[in-house]
Amino acid sequence: MAKKKYWQSFGELNNSEAYEKSISNEFKEELPFESVAKKGLDTSPASRRDFLKYLGFSTAAAIAAASCETKVRKAIPYVNKPQDMVPGIADYYATTYVSGGEAIPVVAKVRDGRPIKLEGNTLSTFSKGGSSARMQASVLDLYDTARLKTPYLNNSAASYEAIDREIKGALAGIGGGQLVILTSTITSPSTKQVIAEFLAKNPNSKHVQFDAISYSGMLLANEATFGKRAIPSYNFENAQTIVSLGADFLCTWLSPVEFQHGYSKTRKVNKKKLDMSKHYQFESMMSTTGASADERFTHRPSEAGIVAAALLSAVNGQGAAGVSGKLKTGIEAAAKDLIANKGKALVVSGSNNVQVQILVNAINDAIGAYGSTISWGAPILMHQGIDSEMVALVQDMEAGRVGALLIYGANPAYEFFDAERFKKGLKAVKVSVSFNDRNDETTQLCKYILPAPHFLESWGDAEPKAGYVSLIQPTINPLFNTRPFEQTLLSWAGNTTAWDVYLKNYWITKLGSQANFDKALQDGVIETPAAETGATFNAGAVSQAVAAANAMKKGGEFEVVVYQKVGVGNGKQANNPWLLELPDPITRVSWDNYAVISPVQAKKFGIDLGDRRSADKYEVTTAKPVVIVKVHGKELELPIIVIPGTQDNTIAIAVGYGRDLKVGRAVQAAEGGSLGKNAYPLLSFNGSTIEWSAPAEMAATDKVYKIAQGQTHNSYEGREGVVREITLDEYKKEPEIIRNERAAELKNFGGIEKFEKDGTHYPVYERPGIKWGMSIDLNSCFGCGACVVACHIENNVPIVGKHEVMRYHDMHWLRIDRYFSGNPDDAESIQTVFQPMLCQHCDNAPCENVCPVAATHHSSEGINMMAYNRCIGTRYCANNCPYKVRRFNWADYTGADSFPNNQQPLVDEGALDDVVLMMNDDLTRMVLNPDVTVRSRGVMEKCSFCVQRAQAGKLEAKKQNRPLEDRDFQTACQQACSADAIVFGNVNNTESAIAKTREENDNRLYYALEEIHTMPNVNYLAKVRNTHEISNEGVLGGGEHIAAAAEPAAEHKG
Repeated sequence: MAKKKYWQSFGELNNSEAYEKSISNEFKEELPFESVAKKGLDTSPASRRDFLKYLGFSTAAAIAAASCETKVRKAIPYVNKPQDMVPGIADYYATTYVSGGEAIPVVAKVRDGRPIKLEGNTLSTFSKGGSSARMQASVLDLYDTARLKTPYLNNSAASYEAIDREIKGALAGIGGGQLVILTSTITSPSTKQVIAEFLAKNPNSKHVQFDAISYSGMLLANEATFGKRAIPSYNFENAQTIVSLGADFLCTWLSPVEFQHGYSKTRKVNKKKLDMSKHYQFESMMSTTGASADERFTHRPSEAGIVAAALLSAVNGQGAAGVSGKLKTGIEAAAKDLIANKGKALVVSGSNNVQVQILVNAINDAIGAYGSTISWGAPILMHQGIDSEMVALVQDMEAGRVGALLIYGANPAYEFFDAERFKKGLKAVKVSVSFNDRNDETTQLCKYILPAPHFLESWGDAEPKAGYVSLIQPTINPLFNTRPFEQTLLSWAGNTTAWDVYLKNYWITKLGSQANFDKALQDGVIETPAAETGATFNAGAVSQAVAAANAMKKGGEFEVVVYQKVGVGNGKQANNPWLLELPDPITRVSWDNYAVISPVQAKKFGIDLGDRRSADKYEVTTAKPVVIVKVHGKELELPIIVIPGTQDNTIAIAVGYGRDLKVGRAVQAAEGGSLGKNAYPLLSFNGSTIEWSAPAEMAATDKVYKIAQGQTHNSYEGREGVVREITLDEYKKEPEIIRNERAAELKNFGGIEKFEKDGTHYPVYERPGIKWGMSIDLNSCFGCGACVVACHIENNVPIVGKHEVMRYHDMHWLRIDRYFSGNPDDAESIQTVFQPMLCQHCDNAPCENVCPVAATHHSSEGINMMAYNRCIGTRYCANNCPYKVRRFNWADYTGADSFPNNQQPLVDEGALDDVVLMMNDDLTRMVLNPDVTVRSRGVMEKCSFCVQRAQAGKLEAKKQNRPLEDRDFQTACQQACSADAIVFGNVNNTESAIAKTREENDNRLYYALEEIHTMPNVNYLAKVRNTHEISNEGVLGGGEHIAAAAEPAAEHKG
């Protein structure tokens, strides 16, 4: 196995002096403490832990502490307890996460009447119980302090009765003006029926669907080639060769929760299964899916059509025309594998251009994908918006042809590429009504505001795929004076039926009885998938598409590509601190968007990452250079983030940022204004669809902007053995290669079998009963972040804000480390590995030995535990942890200390972000898990293996008088993972999933930093890359950077 240099930062790659200094100074600052000698104990602001730290348990300290009077908190018991609620016992309700058109079946955990956690519904056969970061975080949106609490008329609170009377009169007075309902994609069958009934009551009316993230290109291409304006299902589990043309299908494209599960099944290998799928990625920026690819090639954004045309040509045996260099080689290799796996191959494209999608359809037809890896039996219904219809609506509004506009779930004043024209057109509309839940950019412009409830307060249904329905039921009474959108339409149409009764009658009619409806409501899903339907490909439009694609390439030095981040996404949940603080899997940046450029382009702005001094100046400081990006005459000022693997002429910018301050407190920047910049104005309309890339200009400024980037926060200080990776060829040739390497490393210390005993002078003890362990498959981790957010929610991990993240004070118990390898100046050489890193729960834990008060200790079940009220904050444990997974509460982030008003002074002086106060609002704190204590200032915390879930599982098994089983509980990260990358359980139970996983994969199994004898209870399965060689360019040799010669790949024949 080739020795490979992995690096998280350029300082680590170059082994610079600043990097060495950074890793030697693990804690960047001391605890704020005012000496008692200066002012005396009675006036010192020190906490109890400071007393213990500096004075010990002395009589004087006890006297001083006795004079402190803590705040009295009164608990009010139930006078009339709800009949079906048992305090302390969770109830679970099947419902559905909906956001825009996206819909995922979920199960809501409700404690004492409060929804506090969402999990995927395992009864759904299309989502398989999977989840996403946004779905996990959506429970916090329920308790968002920015939600509208009552209806408004002309910016003044009003009653629904008064607004209903006025709107009915106003609608009658629009004359010949058209009434338009503008929504995001509606997947609800019953809501569609309500809309249809309302439109039938109002002549000259229509329904327009507008999606911020458009898939119009696919819809129109499928209509042109198959006669169906629909999007088929993609069966990645059936594909042996996968080619993606810029589609981030593992994190943001179309239906990633579904695709992760299918894709992961083809990537798992063990000693009995030595085959895996081959994944090619052609793209302009480093996406999360591209990072997981076996072979990756870059091109200009405007060359997406040329690449598709060249691949079609190669698949048809005519060679890859119109391209050269590495790109040509990659396309021909992909075509060869596609042909070799006819019927088991799949090509997808992230382009929104109709012509490109027609070419992709032609390729899939040529390789026999339809009916196997692509199915028309259950089309995906989550994206139905047509761009041209939205453009036509804006034109009608400007011309005065629209008399009334009812807006639900859409925010075109922010999301539409030409928002200024929409705003101008809205002024000409007599009746404007918003049903959105907050005072967003569009709602602010509307005369009438009737906020709809959160999905966790609602009745409803969703059909994300044809034949796959998921029901929505309320898990809590409405927190505010809101009313369902459907109820309003029913009322205005003269139907006096309540919405919940209407929905119930709708489904009883379809299902045949009340009992069937009750069962469906309990399960949460109704699945009646249709049989596979054939579809004949019409090749009539292909030749025209080839000609159009070959003419797409643009000139100029730069091109911009606009994309979604896996956390913030399209921006609908932009006020969610869990998503804002989630580091981007590639850039490792939280709280902002930025301009991503390549290391080659960075040199033009004075950043030479091959030079140690230049790299340190850029990377060690939080202030990044700001550039001006100009597209279609519109300018954005953004900081630079340099990412290897980015095509040299490409600038990548994420949408979802730059929100109006009225959207919520979390979007406000500490310096004033909002976090990030709005990138939607950089999009353009090509006459058919909205384009997500364009020619651009970029110029330097003399400004800098501070960025919270976590990639340099942790270091293993030169130790190897954290990440292990081999090629499939190596694995097939020598399946035991990883195990043999481990054996060689441990040979002088007893080998693998005796390492625990012979590798230390400590005695070894038997571990009967339960012993918890975890296995993480690096082949199945794609960096999506669902596990990180789930861990935050389950364990009350605090949000600290951008200011604290910049100070290395982030609190993630679970982080996903991203490692690059290859030559930074050669985009095609870059290979990426994602590794979830959490407390390893070592049986020989270095942290336990150094704690002076035994606050961290080992349980009999193998869990490294924390006694929070015993911790005095010496931080010795964090300093001694080789995995850097322990987190210290530098401030009172959760309001857990006994003394009130600990946070406000820090916010006032700019030392803490206002988002910390937002998370401590009485409303927001309703999301806290009562099973997990919140930690106070001066306390260390870390992963607990969700011990509260383990205890609940053991109690349930005990009540049923049976042994503990895997089904009794899962850790939050394991349950959130759609790709089944994480397995957890009792390793002493030979029938457990963890025991079987370790036995079946013992030839890929390894432990991080195994050689230092920490004896972790978390193992990893080495990454197997289906390529013939591991990129080993640009490694360190003799302490100096060796730059490998790179073949230029920026320009290709057009």
